[in-house]
Amino acid sequence: MLPSLLISLIFATLTGGENPAIQVILNNKGLQYGKNVGAGWIQDNLKRVTLPDISGKISIGFLGSVGYTLTGVSVKQCDFPEPSVQFQEDISGFKSSISGLSVALTGGWRTHYGLIHDGGSFDLAVFDVDVTSTAKLGEDADGHLSISSVNCSADVGDIKMRFRGGASAIIQFFVDNFRGYIVGEMERHICPAVNQYIDAFEHHLQAMNVSFPVDPFLGIDLSLTNLPSVDASSLTLGLKGDFYQIKSHAGPPFKAGPFTLPKQPGFMMSVGFSEFTLNSASYVYFSAGLFSRLVNDSVIPPSSPFHLNTSSFGPYIPQLPKLFPDLLMSLQVYAREMPVFSLQPGLIRLGLLGSIKAFAIQPNATLTPLFKLNVDSKFSGKTWISDGLLKGSVEMDNLTLTLVSSEVGPFQTVALENLLKSGIKLAVLYRLNAKLAHGFDIPRMKHAQLVNTVLKVEEGFVAISSDAKVWQPEGGFI
Repeated sequence: MLPSLLISLIFATLTGGENPAIQVILNNKGLQYGKNVGAGWIQDNLKRVTLPDISGKISIGFLGSVGYTLTGVSVKQCDFPEPSVQFQEDISGFKSSISGLSVALTGGWRTHYGLIHDGGSFDLAVFDVDVTSTAKLGEDADGHLSISSVNCSADVGDIKMRFRGGASAIIQFFVDNFRGYIVGEMERHICPAVNQYIDAFEHHLQAMNVSFPVDPFLGIDLSLTNLPSVDASSLTLGLKGDFYQIKSHAGPPFKAGPFTLPKQPGFMMSVGFSEFTLNSASYVYFSAGLFSRLVNDSVIPPSSPFHLNTSSFGPYIPQLPKLFPDLLMSLQVYAREMPVFSLQPGLIRLGLLGSIKAFAIQPNATLTPLFKLNVDSKFSGKTWISDGLLKGSVEMDNLTLTLVSSEVGPFQTVALENLLKSGIKLAVLYRLNAKLAHGFDIPRMKHAQLVNTVLKVEEGFVAISSDAKVWQPEGGFI
């Protein structure tokens, strides 16, 4: 029986032919950890389980048959050996087995033979149960991960059953003589129960959202791009990983390029996302007009020596305070093209092509256009995980200011460029780097937390390798 945790570990965080922008690898270390957590949960909760009623008939030759019902069956004691779970490459799935399981059950019994009805209680000990199951992973039409049973076998070594109450002595006689039949009936019911669990997990997977909103403008698609890939030591999932506009569900016009996420068998799992994922988010925000802001003097601290008014711009544009004396100004700052991320070993680079339109605010609140500048800048950053926190640093590599048009006449931009560089370094990067140095909590899932996490920026993608700590939910994993 495949614990649902094994897939839940992949889809928390988290859920056809095109390059995946996000890749997820579950290593054997993660598989075995999931097995142990699942086995621990099963053992902790077995005594709370009440099995469904079991009914049938036993033939007693020319006398006909005796109908029976076992009711209120619960687990009294269980010797639960460590199960085995391994990747099964030939079926792109898993092989799970348990050997030597022994369990003691208790419950009530009822029999009917014609008009004769009887009942009482019983104790049942089942010894040396072996179960082997294989399950195949796949992909449905909507990009959900799917799972289906391929094969199951079950063998029950022996049983001992004691009846109390009613005509228990007679029932005991039949049980002692029909032990083989009872063992066969048990074996016949085990695999359907295993398959029922796998089917329940399949319904759980189909109910999972593979695309969902991130904010009022942005959604992300985490559907599978192709079939799961399984080898002897790992499971790899490729996810679409592109952001889209909530209203139109339109994604970017560009496609994700291929990348190879290295396997890290020393960790439970690895996740890699390409620069395409970052750029798809940038495209959506740019297309929605969100990289635009109107800046006025209210955002500048009162203690600042520079303010957004024509007087403060006098040293940089001498004619401005003469043409528009003592007027406040506003700046329309916007990206004229989509900001582009690129990932290089150890570095995250960001190119911004922006523009600034300056206006004078007249006494009647009308805006008079003054000039337009193009601002082209490049930034680079580093990011890492330390003490369980996501940390980083950002610096400005270059910034150039170019005059595009002017309603106040020509002027030099060198001094304004230096002013803007200083303002960005002091007002933006200094504060940002202070926050990045302090660090941010790593996002956690509902019942799991990443631990021992390592982040590396590679050529074209970011790779995160991690172990996980899982808390067992009271209601189970599905």
